[in-house]
Amino acid sequence: VQLVESGGGSAQPGESLSLSCAAREPRFAIELMGWYRQIPGKKRELVATINLGRTTNYAESVKGRFTISRDNDKNTVYLQMNGLKPEDTALYYCYLTFFLRPGRDYWGQGTQVTISS
Repeated sequence: VQLVESGGGSAQPGESLSLSCAAREPRFAIELMGWYRQIPGKKRELVATINLGRTTNYAESVKGRFTISRDNDKNTVYLQMNGLKPEDTALYYCYLTFFLRPGRDYWGQGTQVTISS
């Protein structure tokens, strides 16, 4: 499967950005989709995930500001980021798992989000 990310870029504190990630040619039903982020020198951390039934899970640091959604027909996951802060600056990675491939994670190439005034 190929994960094609779009969106991101630069914004000022308090502004909004959105990310999207389309899974191209998934051979199996997608269980979980989501976003992680990473700052150089630090571990990749969870931002948000959403399962097939659209149950969501968010990192505490983004709750109330970020919204994850999913279009199962398009195999696409979205992340709407509002109230952005400088500490949201990171490389954001799309992520998914398949029902028939438990324990295996699939990642996008990453898209940069930079928040500064």
